[in-house]
Amino acid sequence: MAPKPAKANEQPPIIFFDGVCGLCNGFVDFLVREDRSQVFRFSPLQGETARRVLGTVEESSMDSVVLVEGDRISVKSTAALRIFRRLGGIWSLLWILRWVPVFIRDGVYESIAKNRYRLFGKRETCRIPSLEERGRFLD
Repeated sequence: MAPKPAKANEQPPIIFFDGVCGLCNGFVDFLVREDRSQVFRFSPLQGETARRVLGTVEESSMDSVVLVEGDRISVKSTAALRIFRRLGGIWSLLWILRWVPVFIRDGVYESIAKNRYRLFGKRETCRIPSLEERGRFLD
């Protein structure tokens, strides 16, 4: 399944992530590498772009990846599945997991999110993009 092409006036999808989370940063590294069409833009939940686009981000929301596609905002497992779908290729096959009830998918997601710092570490500061990546990062 090919990624949905962006319309000329459409903003690229933005992935908001916990900028100090080791797991979240690993996911972003993976996406930067796999998103060969450079469809996605990235911003930490702790940044100014998140405050502007999402409003005040509550601490309880910091344990979720957030995908903004135009007017649609997806969180937790739904955001992750939509991201994989847009990546295309083999990753789009994960879209089939949308048929698993949300309460089950999000339950697994929340369990991992609750333990992410203990399992994957926590950074002192948000991720700093390389020179090549800077155009894809909003904060």
